[in-house]
Amino acid sequence: MISEKMKNIMKSGSAIRAMFEEGKRLADIYGKENVYDFSLGNPSVPAPQTVNFAIKEIVDSVDPLTLHGYMSNSGYVSTRKAVADNLNKRYGANFSADNIVMTVGAAGGLNVALKAIVNAGEEVVVIAPYFGEYNNYIANVDGKVTVVPPNPPTFQPDMGAFEKAINSNTRAVIINTPNNPTGVIYDENTLRKMSEILTKKSKEFSSVIYLISDEPYRELAYDNEKVPFIPDFYANTIIGYSYSKSLSLPGERIGYLAIPSEADGFEELVSACNVATRILGFVNAPSLQQLAVEKCVDEKTDVSAYDKNRQLLYSSLSEYGFECVRPQGAFYMFVKSPIEESEFVAKAKSYNILLVGGKSFACEGYVRIAYCVSYDMIKASLPSFKKLAEEIFGK
Repeated sequence: MISEKMKNIMKSGSAIRAMFEEGKRLADIYGKENVYDFSLGNPSVPAPQTVNFAIKEIVDSVDPLTLHGYMSNSGYVSTRKAVADNLNKRYGANFSADNIVMTVGAAGGLNVALKAIVNAGEEVVVIAPYFGEYNNYIANVDGKVTVVPPNPPTFQPDMGAFEKAINSNTRAVIINTPNNPTGVIYDENTLRKMSEILTKKSKEFSSVIYLISDEPYRELAYDNEKVPFIPDFYANTIIGYSYSKSLSLPGERIGYLAIPSEADGFEELVSACNVATRILGFVNAPSLQQLAVEKCVDEKTDVSAYDKNRQLLYSSLSEYGFECVRPQGAFYMFVKSPIEESEFVAKAKSYNILLVGGKSFACEGYVRIAYCVSYDMIKASLPSFKKLAEEIFGK
């Protein structure tokens, strides 16, 4: 028999993965070219050639026993130094290799961070809409999820509701900007107020509240938008980063945690993350991928393909009558459901359009469209979106 905890997790499932599997089923029936699967955030832009060149060079030049062997749980010193130097150059930070822990993607990093800081029964605040897997990560350490309600139409967090959510049992806050599923970037004013509230509450409750910034989409920003660097606003920040989106390496599972030296209990916190990396079963981030991203850490992300998709989809759906949140970053579009959410998802599926309902992100009444697909697929889907709009709006 499986554990009760796993039973509960399995019941909740993943609507995103379920829709992805449904897409494969429909593709077998109607042909892949006739199914418009917008369910999964799987990058459609290939990894830069420099990544492939780096991997080949590493395999050919590094001693196999070194390349495929163990290293410190934090990862290779040279890789961590390269990451730190990159952050220092871009954001004026003062990081060294000691501030970086290489992780098995951002998901692995968030699990490590939560394992390191959260006691059973303590609360972790999340801001809706948010990536639903956070619930499972928090449950995995026997924490409790506290949800700040969504704040449409801007989806900048409501600071009044946020402040009410923080109490003496709060251990951490998770934010995600650019946001999945809205594509919204939390602005400096929001982050400044959030920092002020967390500082005030930490003093009020004589506790340390960590801000965990989940940043797989940091490099994906449009229209010259800037993604603020969270440690500039709050010292007790733990950055969880992934190269899954910026270098299109989702299957390689490589990322890092960055922890400022100014964070409370810095040395103990880093040590706890190292131990958590080991006891969660990761042991260390994949050695080959660490060395590969070390060589590619300064690679510039080309977001032009996603931007092209974004503009076509946003302008077309708006023209058809749908109310869309204009994405500032990431590669998701959040669309208000003109009818009951589940009915809208079902009607879209009848046109072979696969969307994920906002309920999966704690924000009912919306659907998420992952536009990290080919431009040709978006063009091909538009007549079906138009027919869907005509059926709903009666145009």
